[in-house]
Amino acid sequence: MYQEGDKILYPMHGAGIIKKIEKREILGSVKDYYILHVPCGDMKVMIPVDNCDAIGVRPIVTEEEISKAIGILKQDSTQMTGNWNKRYRENMEKIKTGNIELVAEIVRNLTRIDRENRLSAGEKKMLSNVRKILQSEIMLVRNIDEAEARKVIEDAI
Repeated sequence: MYQEGDKILYPMHGAGIIKKIEKREILGSVKDYYILHVPCGDMKVMIPVDNCDAIGVRPIVTEEEISKAIGILKQDSTQMTGNWNKRYRENMEKIKTGNIELVAEIVRNLTRIDRENRLSAGEKKMLSNVRKILQSEIMLVRNIDEAEARKVIEDAI
């Protein structure tokens, strides 16, 4: 179980700091929830404590892992299917893992496709969300603000 002040990643929303742990009654059931503040976008998320493993919540990565992810951003794009619908589903599965290297790969590949104006509306939204997920973890690991984290990503790609 995590504690107040711990920095964790919620795969579909990004990295944040646990501000408190509260008991809440939702749909007639009382459960403990982490109240997570995600600095990227100044978002507050409630995560059921007993569901963390199933949804892939994990501690934030180390500086070494951030450096590795930034290295991935600099690499050549990997081959992806030309069918945007299939590509979208494959990328969504990668995002759900919470693996920062896979997230960096998605950011890199979709950014480059977007520069050629070949992203569907759904993939543009996915790119925006996945970029924020990566950005939020960089922010917390390096203790920098949103603009600096965005610049780290852009400079690497």
